Formats: sequence, structure tokens, C-alpha cells
Amino acid sequence: MGAEQSASEPESTGVVIIGGGFGGIAAAVRLIRAGVEDFVILEQSEGPGGTWWDNRYPGCEVDIPSHAYSFSFTDHDWPRTHATQPELQRYAETVLDRFGLRARLRLGTRVESVTWDEESGRHRVRTARGAGYRCQFVISAVGLLNVPRYPDWPGLDGFTGDSFHTARWDEKVQLAGRRVAVVGTGSTAVQIVPAVADSAARLYVFQREPGWVEPKGERAFTEAERARFRRSPLYRRLYRLRLFHESTRRFRAYDAGGRAQKRMRELCLRYLETSVQDPATRAALTPDYPWGCKRPIYASTYYPAFNRDHVTLVPHPVREITATGVVDSRGEEDEVDVLILSTGFQPTRFLSSFTVTGADGREIQEAWGDRPRAFLGVTVPGFPNFFILYGPNTNGGFSIIAQLERQADVAARAIRKVRRRGWKAVDTRERALERYVRWLDRQFDRHASAMEAGCNNYYHAPSGANVTQWPRTHLAYFLRCRALPRLGLTFRRR
Repeated sequence: MGAEQSASEPESTGVVIIGGGFGGIAAAVRLIRAGVEDFVILEQSEGPGGTWWDNRYPGCEVDIPSHAYSFSFTDHDWPRTHATQPELQRYAETVLDRFGLRARLRLGTRVESVTWDEESGRHRVRTARGAGYRCQFVISAVGLLNVPRYPDWPGLDGFTGDSFHTARWDEKVQLAGRRVAVVGTGSTAVQIVPAVADSAARLYVFQREPGWVEPKGERAFTEAERARFRRSPLYRRLYRLRLFHESTRRFRAYDAGGRAQKRMRELCLRYLETSVQDPATRAALTPDYPWGCKRPIYASTYYPAFNRDHVTLVPHPVREITATGVVDSRGEEDEVDVLILSTGFQPTRFLSSFTVTGADGREIQEAWGDRPRAFLGVTVPGFPNFFILYGPNTNGGFSIIAQLERQADVAARAIRKVRRRGWKAVDTRERALERYVRWLDRQFDRHASAMEAGCNNYYHAPSGANVTQWPRTHLAYFLRCRALPRLGLTFRRR
């Protein structure tokens, strides 16, 4: 382990994996199983785990059941139905050790650029710590929700209290007995609000737009349940299969005009009605757009937090920040000591943390223009031997871990084929990508997240296209990742 050593000449290796989170781990394991052993994993943080290393806010845990939000290729004794951040970060460490990956991990190593050299058929990977690496293949596994979105409110820089983004949680800031504002009501905020409410003297929750919330049902497994999972691999597999089967049935609710959509709305409204006592607060928490328009929110403790006397919902956007408070769109100010920005990320800016230059000298952002696109979300024409995990239109499908495994399979199989046959590169057919993107657009025509339905979400690029979400079930993605690479990928001899 350890950080990369500064050197005048780049280190040579077969494959560079960028990112030491769950995507990078999935890629590493799949490479080993494909017989590819010469690779390194570059991670910019000081520890592995990706988002589960970076995000350390109170109440942080996964939305998806633990047995689904885990790798299919290794077992784990999960203590809870939904794992917490510390449990998930330890899980990443456990998998690294189980597959002997620590020696390949380079922590504190931030990638600045990836450049393809057509003559040699190799990439040059530059890092902030030294000369970097030369390699035949690059797998980017930097994640989707890793670039925080900071608002441009007037006066934010002049706030005299403590202020930070949820993805950069300041553990030195004390919240006990202080007036706290949480701006945002998405999946992160709904975990923070009840956790902060236990200690804050006053808590203001600023809501631009309410979300559809359904009960999460999180709990600790009983000892008997954990013992059964440990004893029976078959039981674990069947339990995991049932979770995916239930998600497939639930997926029908994303059809904006279907009966499942109506049932899901009714479920959420009943939950709201029974959880929040004040009628005005209930009304302010009721969305006026279709379920599935935004990312669904799972939370069992968020709604009840508003029944506490010291917790106030402010159902108005923030207009500006003063030295001592937050001013909403009505012009009313609430004085606070701590400002917590739960303002999300920049998910449509794929690969924005480093530059990627392809075969014709173009950078990938230039090639994409106003719409990031990739075949199966993994490969891009004109960028040979370069693979993306958690790329365009791969978010969703129930468990992102399962999605990452499918993408890692595509990369590992292509790399193995190039190496076994002594070829130079694998690239993507432009026409195959065009057909794939047209198919995606047709799937989104009836999807509840369509902008035509009046949706305000993080899914869409400036072009209006949905560039982040996968529109179908995980099974549909699995089948396409098995069948389509032979039609969409092209291989070049030396």
C-alpha cells in the first residue's frame, strides 16, 4: 500500500484503475478472475471505500438492503438490513484483504490526466504526486456523486458561523446547543435531519421542493437471522434474489401513466399522513409531481423529526446568506450558528476531475459536447482501451454495486480478449453507440423522470437528455452487458 513515489519516469503496468471505491474494487476482482494480474488502483483519498470514505455525516447509511448493496462474489455477515457508513467502509477494507488487493492500492494519488498514444498503443496517466504511469488499459471508477455542488447564494462567503457541505463534513464543529440550518431535503438531508435534531438547540430545514418519501424499514438483524445467513449459502442467495425480484416489480411504478405509479403515490401519502402531526407541515411536505420524477427517498425517521418543537420546516428556497443567518425567498431571515449544505453533487459532469484525451487528440468532454454518452455506459468511440464504471446512464437498476459488477465484466472480458490475441486495442463502433442512445431515449419517453412531466432533478444534461439514469431493471442491464459487446466493440491488431 502507500502513496505513489515521485519519479522522473512513469511506472509501467498493464492496467490502471482510477478509484478505490466499490467500482474500483469490482474492477480489480474481475481482472484477477480474468487472469489479469498487472494492475494498480489509484485512489485520491487517504483510505479506500470511495463515497463511503468521503461521506461521514451523522446518520449516513445506504438506501438499498445490505445483501443487495454488496458484491455477488463474496459473502459478508451483515449486522443490519441497511448498512451504515462505518460498516460499508469496513466492508471495502475486508474485500481488499480477502482478494489481496492492498499491495496494488496507491492511496493519496490524484489523477490529473489520461492521454492515449496511438503509436505505442498505451496510455500515459499523470498524477499530482509524480510522473505517473504508462499502461495499455485504463478503467475509470471515480463514481457519479463525488463532485459536491456548492450554491452561489449572495453573502455565503460572508457567513460568520460554521459552514460546510455534507460531503465534506467538519467533525470539529460542535452542534450541541446551537442553531443549525440544513439546506436541502434529498436522500442525504433526510438522514442528517433526525441525527442533528438530537443535539441542536434549534434546527431549520430549508426545502426548495419536497420529495416522495417512503418508509425504509431499517433494523438490526436478529442473532438467529445472522446465524442462518452464515450457515446457508443457498439461503443467502435466495434472499438476495428475492430482493432483486421485488425491485423488478417495483420498477413498474416509474411508468408515469401506469397503475403502479398511482399505488406508489398512495403509499407515500399514507406514510406522510400517519407520520407528521401538523397539517400545514404535511401540506408543505407533499410533492406536486409524479413519483419517480426525482430519486426516491427512503427514510423512517425524517418525517417524525418535524413533530419535535425545535425543528422547523422552511418550505422556501434560500435567497441569500447574511453574516448570521439564512434569508428565504420571502425575504424572511432565520439566525443560525451552523450552515449545513446538503445541496447535492454534479452528476452530469462525468470525468470532470481529470482530463481524458483520445486517439485523435480530442478530450472526452469535447467529444461529448452537451451530452455525455457511452456504449453500455462503459466505452466511448475514439477512446481506445478506456473503460468507465458508473458512466452515463448507468445509475439505478436497484443496486449500483450489481451495475458496477456488470460494467467491470465488460471491461475485463475485453481486456482479456485483446491480450490473449496479442491485439493493440479495443474501441467502440460509433453506429452501435448511436443505436444504443436512441434506444435509451425511447425508454425515457414514458419515464416518470422526464422533463416534460415538469420534473426538476439531477438526471438531465443542459441538452435536456437524461444522462445519468438507467431506464430499466438490473436484469435488463445484465442481459445487454452479456450480449451487446460483441456487436458494439471493435478490436484492432497491431
